[in-house]
Amino acid sequence: MGILNLCALVGSLTAGKTSDVIGRRYTIALSSVIFLVGSVVMGYGPNYAVLMVGRCIAGVGVGFALMIAPVYSAEIASASHRGFLTSLPELCISLGILLGYVSNYCFGKLALKLGWRLMLGLAAIPSMILAFGILKMPESPRWLVMQGRLEEAKKIMVLISNTEEEAEERFRDILAAAEIEEDGAVKAVGRGVWRELVINPTPAVRLILIAALGIHFFEHATGIEAVVLYSPKIFEKAGVTSKDKLLLATVGVGLTKAVLIVIATFLLDKVGRRKLLLTSTGGMVFASTSLAIGLTMVHRFGRLVWALRLSIVSAYTFVAFFSIGLGPITWVYSSEIFPLRLRAQGASIGVAVNRIMNATVYEFSDNYEDDHDGRCVLHVRWNRGCSVVVLLLYVAGDERSAIGRD
Repeated sequence: MGILNLCALVGSLTAGKTSDVIGRRYTIALSSVIFLVGSVVMGYGPNYAVLMVGRCIAGVGVGFALMIAPVYSAEIASASHRGFLTSLPELCISLGILLGYVSNYCFGKLALKLGWRLMLGLAAIPSMILAFGILKMPESPRWLVMQGRLEEAKKIMVLISNTEEEAEERFRDILAAAEIEEDGAVKAVGRGVWRELVINPTPAVRLILIAALGIHFFEHATGIEAVVLYSPKIFEKAGVTSKDKLLLATVGVGLTKAVLIVIATFLLDKVGRRKLLLTSTGGMVFASTSLAIGLTMVHRFGRLVWALRLSIVSAYTFVAFFSIGLGPITWVYSSEIFPLRLRAQGASIGVAVNRIMNATVYEFSDNYEDDHDGRCVLHVRWNRGCSVVVLLLYVAGDERSAIGRD
């Protein structure tokens, strides 16, 4: 996990500039090819060194994909459906986790030499499908506008809109966001972006950057990685010792995550980002605290029936509240909030923070694996504190910036 996230960090920081130069569509194709190569190398893996090389290559592809998928979805979607489409990458991640649980169980019954190779190598198949499939998709009209290719952008806008009137209105919105006239010159994309975004930002851009990086930071700082990755150990501590029951409980976590994200995709554009995020983080505060209490009671006083049930229900509740709000909204919000010119590279910085926190939480939780008391105290204080910060951060936010920014 550590080496994958480290390389994903490199990939995400590179992807922003790459997508500004070659376009969103070809960046998605490039990420698919990189991940395909990494999967093949891992599946082949004659020794540990080659396996790690494949892991690094795959990590770069993960970084590219995590950055470009939400940006492409946000730029090609209409404002009324942007929340739904931009949250789909998070849904696919959840489905991938669920399929990973199931496939690992199936491949685990094969011979060891063959089983782990199939687990890693078969990831090349969806990468190949995406690499060819994206070539049939249109380029982002917003990227085309920033390149000065206005006629191409107009044609694509007609393809992705319900009516010509809607296409014309959306096209005018893009021109306004890009601050150009229909026949005006366009500043070269990518030049001076880092200066405008990081080195010498305006007060408005600075606040946008803080909000985007903050929500990526707290997505993982709330501890979702620890709950999802260590769910078998959580259930085992809660008294579920049968291998089949542990598998069923773990698959249930993945299924819960996927189902709740599906529900969230339909609520994002109707309910609004802030209401869902407030509900999500509030529920996570309650669930993380009750989970730590339940596990502590089991550890100190044995197999108390109420504590066992509380621990299992709390783990599922924590995942459910994360999936209904903070999980999908992180990607939607950070893809919408940046101005058009800064969007790709701003999003790439957000993904970099996301990967750093992913690796940090994983390693931090791993250090507490054998320290039950320390892990429970950490779970209460860390998750509750981070969730409260997210609440305060977003209460101060402007719902209009989260409803669908053009």
